[in-house]
Amino acid sequence: MENLSIIVSFELTLDPFSIPPGAKYPIFLFGIFIYVFGAFCNLTLLLLIILTRSLHKPIYFILFSLPLNDFVGITSMLPKVLSDIVTETNNTYYPLCVLQGFLLHMYGSAVLFILAAMAFDRYIAICMPLRYNALMTPRVVMTIIAIVWGFAFLFICTLFSLQGMHSRCRSHIVSVFCDNPSLVKLACDNTIVNNIFGLFTTAIMQIISVSIQVFSYVKILITCLVTSRSDAKSKAINTCVAQLVIFIMFEIVVTFYVLSHRFSNVNANLQKIMGMLIFLVPPVMNPIVYGLNSHQIRKHFLKVFHRKISA
Repeated sequence: MENLSIIVSFELTLDPFSIPPGAKYPIFLFGIFIYVFGAFCNLTLLLLIILTRSLHKPIYFILFSLPLNDFVGITSMLPKVLSDIVTETNNTYYPLCVLQGFLLHMYGSAVLFILAAMAFDRYIAICMPLRYNALMTPRVVMTIIAIVWGFAFLFICTLFSLQGMHSRCRSHIVSVFCDNPSLVKLACDNTIVNNIFGLFTTAIMQIISVSIQVFSYVKILITCLVTSRSDAKSKAINTCVAQLVIFIMFEIVVTFYVLSHRFSNVNANLQKIMGMLIFLVPPVMNPIVYGLNSHQIRKHFLKVFHRKISA
């Protein structure tokens, strides 16, 4: 039986990557490029929505939460991992570890609710176009945004409150970043309640998000099939494709990561990379997908770009 004693120290060690000699700096530079690119794209999208009056519409107010959330997600994870790689250190402190885990879980849950809110907005816009302005008033939009962030905050606060009730008998985080499962594994006593509540929370968030999105997109599909206007069909499809692509990408990387923990023969580095992809793929791809699919965002971005070039 493992001999455990309560640990008072705040210092923790992270599980490092096994990096071949000579590969440290190429990996670091590639990671820096990914971070700068992702941060630039998301901050650009945020500024476009803030500064462009024609984008001050319900869908873009809801969309604003997506690049904001993506920026928090990639910033909470990648700089710390890159710093550990280049300095060859793998230490952190418990309060910072909890903060990182909290922000990363907030990112994951907020993505699900933001995509659900955006799908609902598209359902109202496409299936009830004449009532859209009456239904999606500024107050309703602000309420939807508050519910999105409020639900995510409530679920994750409860999850981390349960984790914080346990005494710590270990100091090794079995990942390159901190998350709730790795923090729970530091506990001295039985954590079955944490594991059950974690799975329950994940299931509830997935059910709520997927249910709203399935309902919305099925209704949109039916509306597209019955309408005789080809331009209306094309517009409806284009506005929904981006959100579906983002949702599918997120679900694929999350599924890969969850499945990697269920098989003991999965390479440790591959498992860590799968975990990192959750916080890398959506923040890098989301602004590109929306930039390519949204005519208004693309138009205003090109206008600003040409203005800077000519200046």
